[in-house]
Amino acid sequence: MGTQAVLSQVFGFENFRPGQKEVVDSLMAGRNVLAVMPTGSGKSLCYQVPALAMGGLAVVVSPLVALMQDQVAALKLAGVEAETINSSASREDNVEIWRRVAAGIVKILYLAPERLMTAQMISALKKLDVRMIAVDEAHCISQWGASFRPEYDALQNIAREFPGVPIGAFTATADQSTREEIVSKMFGGKADEYVAGFDRPNIQLGVAPKNDTKKQILEFLEDHKNESGIIYSLSRKSTEEWAVFLKSKKFKAIAYHAGMSPDARSDNQNTFMTEPAVIVCATIAFGMGIDKPDVRFVIHADLPSSLDAYYQEIGRAGRDGEPAHAQMFYGQQDIMMRRRFIDDEDSGEERRKRELQRLDSLVAYADAPSCRRQALLSYFGEESAPCGNCDVCLDPTEMVDGTADALKVLEAIKQTGSRFGAGYLADILLGQHTDKVQNIGHAKLLAFGLGSDHSRTHWQSMVRQMVGGGLLKKNDDGYGGISLTPRGQLMTKGDGEFKYRAETIRVTRKDKKAALVATIDPRAQDLLQVLKALRLKLATKRRVPAYVIFPDRTLIDMAQKVPLTKWDFAEVQGVGEAKLDQFGEIFLEEIKSFVQGR
Repeated sequence: MGTQAVLSQVFGFENFRPGQKEVVDSLMAGRNVLAVMPTGSGKSLCYQVPALAMGGLAVVVSPLVALMQDQVAALKLAGVEAETINSSASREDNVEIWRRVAAGIVKILYLAPERLMTAQMISALKKLDVRMIAVDEAHCISQWGASFRPEYDALQNIAREFPGVPIGAFTATADQSTREEIVSKMFGGKADEYVAGFDRPNIQLGVAPKNDTKKQILEFLEDHKNESGIIYSLSRKSTEEWAVFLKSKKFKAIAYHAGMSPDARSDNQNTFMTEPAVIVCATIAFGMGIDKPDVRFVIHADLPSSLDAYYQEIGRAGRDGEPAHAQMFYGQQDIMMRRRFIDDEDSGEERRKRELQRLDSLVAYADAPSCRRQALLSYFGEESAPCGNCDVCLDPTEMVDGTADALKVLEAIKQTGSRFGAGYLADILLGQHTDKVQNIGHAKLLAFGLGSDHSRTHWQSMVRQMVGGGLLKKNDDGYGGISLTPRGQLMTKGDGEFKYRAETIRVTRKDKKAALVATIDPRAQDLLQVLKALRLKLATKRRVPAYVIFPDRTLIDMAQKVPLTKWDFAEVQGVGEAKLDQFGEIFLEEIKSFVQGR
């Protein structure tokens, strides 16, 4: 049966959607494929159709048992012999399913990577007529890392185990570096790549700093009464707290997280899928494969892990093409927690640097001074005009002409070789004689001290907003450096202007120290008091004035940056090599204890 016949006879569609046929044709021709297609664009059909058209057995790798079960159930309803062997089924059931697979009855077999990548399963499958392998949610190969799901990382060996069998990798979200990593790991650098447009114009985008998050979310929900939606938060405990809180306010709310029993998760998912106006309060465990078309909003009560994850999660809204809303709330503590998660992952320095870059890109998006959709699509390598459907476009804040300061930033980047991050650039512009600046010789640059009339906060916020505004970009080398985009290059030649949101830049260098302390995040003020107590203890022990250990300005910068490694601690203003050696570990231990709530 040809692909067109399978499409119409099995799945009931007369025509492929845009982008589907090209992917199907590549797999049918025996070529490896990476397909990046937005949620709701029909990725599953891109491997299900050729799987049935090829005959033999197709193996689909999927990360979640619930997702596999849903897809198998849908295929069976379409008359397809599909099965999944997974840990939630009894051994007797799995053995019976395997008998049907070995007999050639089952056409599509879903497996988790942990089950597929065993010597026993690989050996058994090699004896069968495997015609195609599909890896769903392929971004997990890059984003989950070898320490979390090592078998996802091990999928890079699958092509060697099944030579000549076409492999398709499918995901809804992958930036350029993620795509390169997938193609390199799975296909040795060679595959047909299909990247559909990332824009979901029906989703209104909004970001707001946390103030009173409960009040903010209740105000948001006032405009979304009697609608279904998702609230994502960072921890299992917080999902349950949100569900209880919303129930007390007469909303139909349920919790969903990986710590619940499988039956409870299944019941709550079924409630969300079948009943109207249900709000599910969830961790990221909820969402993959959720095909509910009328989700009208997605709220992030905490900062997501990256723009890739954010895009994936907001893609659960508005799948029917009707207007939907994505609202994010974030605060300094969220950033601290995300940095801690990255540092605690223990999966290698290169991955750590890459994940920190992704976090920086997310914060730059949250600080974007212009259209959010432009900033989001730019991250995925697409350009667009202002969308008119984000908070910045719909309710513009006062913008200040920052062209002169932007040119100073651009000049500092050019003169230092486009190799350094925002903290070091601030040192150059402020004229800080740090050990690093002295050792490299950058105190002799014309840009050194060029911005001494402003604060570190000003320059770091400028850099973030310039990244969000498309003038600067994070380098792909994993070291956190910043370089100019083509738009930034044009500005250095006098073409263009830059406007920024002034309210994110609250402190000038000439302000009094008390004003500087007052402007930092309340959580950072708490940390500042802890650091001052530690400083006093060290100073008393050494019988020296407290400022000899570190001046207040250094402690303030430390409280704002929340360094969690020696590499980060070295970036704090006023920390040279000697003080890094003497006090680094002591202060880092105190900061980690504070972040972890000990």
